[in-house]
Amino acid sequence: MSADLPSRQKEILAGFNNKSQTKLRVFNNTMEVFNLLKEILNEMSNDLNDLLDNNERRIRLEYRDRGKFEAELKFADDVLIFSMHSDVFQFDRDHPAWKNEYVKGDQSNGLCGIISVYNFLSDSIKYNRADDLGYLVARLFVNQSKHYLVEGKRQQDNSVATFGQKYLGRDELVEIVEIAILYTLSFDLLVPPFDLVKVASVEQINDKIESAKLQTGKRMGFRFNSDDVLNG
Repeated sequence: MSADLPSRQKEILAGFNNKSQTKLRVFNNTMEVFNLLKEILNEMSNDLNDLLDNNERRIRLEYRDRGKFEAELKFADDVLIFSMHSDVFQFDRDHPAWKNEYVKGDQSNGLCGIISVYNFLSDSIKYNRADDLGYLVARLFVNQSKHYLVEGKRQQDNSVATFGQKYLGRDELVEIVEIAILYTLSFDLLVPPFDLVKVASVEQINDKIESAKLQTGKRMGFRFNSDDVLNG
C-alpha cells in the first residue's frame, strides 16, 4: 500500500491544483464582472438623473457602494441590493444546467460565481427594520470562461440551452440591470389581509412608534409564488 502513496499523492496534488486554479479563475471573473456592474450602476444612476425634470428630483436614483461584495441602487420606494458571494459553487444535481452539453462535456464549466439581486423597500433600509423581507429578483452565474446564465423574472438569458454560447460584457449587464429595475417597478407593495394584522403586541407598537419597525414586505401576508420572481 505504501508503494501506491506517491502516485496517489500526485493525483491528490493534481486534483488540488486543477480545482483551485479553476475556482480562482471563476472568482476573478466574477469579481471583474461585479466591479464592472458597479460602474454601470453608478453611470446609469447619473445618466437617468440627468434626464429627470426638476420637479422629479425627489425620485432620483441613488447609487451606493456598500463594500467589496455589495452595491445598492435606490429609486422611488425601492432598493436593489447587488450581492456577490465570495465562494464558488457547482450547480446542484437537479439543476437543468446538467442537461446542457457544455456542462456535461466538462463539469468544471458548471463551477460558477454568483451575483444575486434582491429587492427591498427603501424604508426597510432607511429605518433599519431588521425583520422586513426582501425578494430575489435575479441571480447571475459566471463561470471560468466568463460564460453566464441568468435566473430571474423577465430576464432574457435564463435558458440553460444557451449557457456556454454567450460571454458576459457591458451590454449584457446593462440589459440585466434594466430588466431588474423594470420588474421591481411593477412589483408593488400589497395590503396584507386584515386578519393577519388585526393583533399587534405592545412591543411591535412601541417599535413602530420608535422607528417604524412593524414588519413589512411587498408580499407580506400573501402566498409568495415562484412566478413573482423567477423564470418569467
